[in-house]
Amino acid sequence: MTQRIQETWILNGLFVTQDTERTVFKGHLCIRNGRIAALTQQANPSKGARLIDAKGLVILPGFIQTHIHLCQTLFRNLADDMELMDWLATRIWPFEASHTHATLYLSALLGIHELLAGGTTTLLDMGTMRHTEAIFQAVERSGIRANVGKCLMDHPETCPPYLVESTEAALTEAQALFHKWHGQANDRIRVSYAPRFVVSCTEPLLREVGRLSAEQGALIHTHSSENRKEVELVKSLTGQDNLDYLHHIGLTSERLVLAHCVWLSDQEIEAVHSSGTHVTHCPCSNMKLASGFAQIPKMLDKGINVALGADGAPCNNNLSIFQEMRLAGLIHKPTHGPRTMPATTVLDMATRNGAKALGWEDDIGSLEVGKKADIIALDLHQVSNMLPAQTAQPSYEQLASAIVYATQAAQVRWTLVDGEMVARDGKALKIPAKAVSAAAVHRAQREIFARVQKLEQA
Repeated sequence: MTQRIQETWILNGLFVTQDTERTVFKGHLCIRNGRIAALTQQANPSKGARLIDAKGLVILPGFIQTHIHLCQTLFRNLADDMELMDWLATRIWPFEASHTHATLYLSALLGIHELLAGGTTTLLDMGTMRHTEAIFQAVERSGIRANVGKCLMDHPETCPPYLVESTEAALTEAQALFHKWHGQANDRIRVSYAPRFVVSCTEPLLREVGRLSAEQGALIHTHSSENRKEVELVKSLTGQDNLDYLHHIGLTSERLVLAHCVWLSDQEIEAVHSSGTHVTHCPCSNMKLASGFAQIPKMLDKGINVALGADGAPCNNNLSIFQEMRLAGLIHKPTHGPRTMPATTVLDMATRNGAKALGWEDDIGSLEVGKKADIIALDLHQVSNMLPAQTAQPSYEQLASAIVYATQAAQVRWTLVDGEMVARDGKALKIPAKAVSAAAVHRAQREIFARVQKLEQA
């Protein structure tokens, strides 16, 4: 029996393809069976094809965020004005330890709703120590593309007693999740190994994660050199700087994604570059936790692949890629000059670089024939972000500038993943409004607060 081809046409759009030539054109895009079948100026829809009129809209590949904590979405606005280690010890770790499967599922849905509505179609998530299955279930239901890893914390001396497990238990569950979920939902779901950071993990665990990653081709996702106190702790535990230690034990490779990297030495930057390790820049989080300014221009100049991530809701306090792009484009200019971090570079970080970091570059990150149809539409004709008058179509540089510096999540009109409409006009279509209502969120938060209180009294 011949499979019926499901065809969708996006008509009359202004396409910012993010291909190798950064092609911009007015025309049409055809989707068949979830992949891009044509980019053309001559539309020829089949009978029964779904038609999406994109007149007046700018069409882009979906944004990719390579460092997210969906488990923390319920903690938004509850952990402000603190530095990293105190923020973890007094707020985040007790909150995470108090999650149930149900509250974690809600937290993940809440974060995914915000991400999809704001044009993020793919994320790399660090889950919790417990109940990480709930995050996979939320990803599966919502339609977002995601790589998720169980958070690994096994160090008996540095982890809080309520959030630590044996090396064997941590790795057994992480492997079980990999075998169950990796490649599911038409490869929309992938699984990584996510040791929280060197401070929380024993060397046997980290070495085994490196072995599993090499054997299975899985990503490793961890924090590194985010904060000066963290760097000092790592040195006291290992005798080495953070990246030097990871490099020494064999974790650095093209399968490693490092969040933050604010306090890297020149030697460590060289190790990142030579190993093909990827960096996730989290400018909002780095500013809010007073962690510092990562040497992103220097890393990019050396050829290191740098992507973007919002981190978690309580250290940001939102998950908007537009906030990350704008801040990434601004904060380095006072030190390095106004031509540093042009909008075109930042737009690459949010699309092409993210796809490369996740090993998904053959499928996402640009609009090209054969790639998966992860596509978003932006309205750049609002009062707040109107494109300048042109005799012809805007240039790529002008469009990148408008997107990076002047656009907000509210200007995302719709979001497709695998060619399926998953968000429209601020709403994630597969997540019922009741599931992420204020009543549901506040009920879950009260449950968590009660368990935190018991935890603190124990």
